[in-house]
Amino acid sequence: MELKPGLSALVTGGASGIGKALCVALGERGLFVTVVDISDKGSEVAALVVKENAKFHTKLTFPSAMFIRCDVTNTRELSSAFHKHFMMYGGLDVCINSAGIVTHEPFHEDQTDGLGSWRCTIDVNLIAVIDCTRLAIQTMQASQKPGVIINMASAAGLYPLYGDPVYAASKGGVVLFTRSLRPYKRQGIRVNVLCPEFIDTGIISKVDPKFIDSMGGFVPMEMVIKGAFELISNENKAGSCLWITNRRGLEYWPTPTEQEKYLLSSSKLKRRFSVIAPQEVQIPQSFEKIVVHTLSHNFRKATMTVRAPLRLPITPNHVFVKIVYAGVNASDVNFSSGHYFDGNKNLTGRLPFDAGFEAVGIIAALGESVHDLKIGMSAAVMMFGCYAEFMTVPSKYVLPVPRPDPEVVAMLSSGLTASIALEKAAQRDSGKVVLVTAAAGGTGQFAVQLAKLAGNTVVATCGGQEKAKLLKNLGVDRVIDYLNEDIKTILKKEFPNGIDIIYESVGGKMFDLCINALAIFGQMIVIGMISQYQHEHGWEPHNYPGLCEKLLKKSQTLTGFFLVQYSGLWRQHLDKLFHLFSSGKLKVTIDPKSFVGLHSVADAVEYLHSGKSMGKVMVCVDPTFSQLAAKSKL
Repeated sequence: MELKPGLSALVTGGASGIGKALCVALGERGLFVTVVDISDKGSEVAALVVKENAKFHTKLTFPSAMFIRCDVTNTRELSSAFHKHFMMYGGLDVCINSAGIVTHEPFHEDQTDGLGSWRCTIDVNLIAVIDCTRLAIQTMQASQKPGVIINMASAAGLYPLYGDPVYAASKGGVVLFTRSLRPYKRQGIRVNVLCPEFIDTGIISKVDPKFIDSMGGFVPMEMVIKGAFELISNENKAGSCLWITNRRGLEYWPTPTEQEKYLLSSSKLKRRFSVIAPQEVQIPQSFEKIVVHTLSHNFRKATMTVRAPLRLPITPNHVFVKIVYAGVNASDVNFSSGHYFDGNKNLTGRLPFDAGFEAVGIIAALGESVHDLKIGMSAAVMMFGCYAEFMTVPSKYVLPVPRPDPEVVAMLSSGLTASIALEKAAQRDSGKVVLVTAAAGGTGQFAVQLAKLAGNTVVATCGGQEKAKLLKNLGVDRVIDYLNEDIKTILKKEFPNGIDIIYESVGGKMFDLCINALAIFGQMIVIGMISQYQHEHGWEPHNYPGLCEKLLKKSQTLTGFFLVQYSGLWRQHLDKLFHLFSSGKLKVTIDPKSFVGLHSVADAVEYLHSGKSMGKVMVCVDPTFSQLAAKSKL
């Protein structure tokens, strides 16, 4: 959501501390603000907001901010506050639940039920947040507009706070409560939680200053405001927890490493997803497939469609798969020119060989000794020969999936390359600057999102305004449109210390530019070099003089990545991508241009290499089955 004049926000605990700072910051953006607090100082904050709003709203017939005195533990008063806001501003765009207190006595000495008791701490910090969130959701639903809710927790909700265990319990409850509200994103309502460490407000006066210093000192209020605005503006964030410290900056919790501890396996995901019902597949006597009949980087010239007979019975430990969607890859032209058969002196002796790297479909028949798969199941396949109506596959290479959808195909070569490369080759970290080239393509879209989810600043290159818009929607911090901007100039000016991690797939001049932009200790992963694939004389190696010296002088790392050599990690990382996609953390973009039938594969390959594609390019091999799959989603 873009914070702009005319939107409205309600902030509890707005009379002081973090709540006050957020009210004023929202007013500086021109938002109408309702300050909710038990203290009458809230009227002073409302006046500050009106003052900030004056430059945006000059002829209002109603106040641009108002104060409502309210005890957040009183449901009747709280309901009235939300109702008054709705009636005044006609809706609710942002709700920030910031009211909070600490306990006044050591836990074992607490014998009161009044303000500052452990029961009151739970009531204000947890029960009231739950109540406010409920009322905010109801108000946003009544408005029939998207909305964002920010619940204020604390770093004490992520790790123990020995001096105030009840406070820590209340904030920990807010964290898990908020993270469990992700499904509301389907209604356009995103609920996120902020967990700052020590802020210089009166609420933590009892904490030993030496301990605060050992933790890096007080977190500036500006960082908290930045974190709140990040969670409001980033459409990818729903059910997200942002941890704010001086030591590590802004970092999302849990980290990908922690998330892996509770990610569901693919077998469990099949029960959780809307799984397509088993489909009956008529076994043909023959089927069409695309083969490479002559070696050439010109895919159309190198390939032809042939009809192959079905050989029965199916070979033991194999399955017969009906292909529904096949993925198109830049490296299709490398395959058709024989570059993936290094060391074979008689390449022409291998002709013809089957083309295509990845597909999803329906299992049509089983060979003997296959017990873990069933006819009618949806399956993903990653091996040569996927440009076909049917294919016979060793059962160990079949990955059961919930549905034979194009999004699943995108997660295969493209998604797995990004996931495994960033984690294994670059030891994916947080707090780094990550550059992704050709970022609006099939694998680039995954790389930018995974790098962002890991807590990094993400820079991306692309060509064209539509691609730039896509990348901004995916959460990229800085998009460089090379058709309108000079990449070298921008990197030098805006990132003078260099780039920590580069995910590179273009090659040629882009490779040179990236090497020169790499920071000390920087890591560069080469996953391809698409600019060199369709050279007039085929894929010709480039010389990079001085490369060793550059790497040596700055202790840099240059890593090649080829997905085939990481096959042991495919299932694990596919499960991870499924989880991120199903939970709304990961978007999958499919190029809108339609390619239907095997006869359109060459068109699709050429379209991908034209530079016009955006997201994953796909061929629908069998539209009949794709339509059945689409209907089953309804």
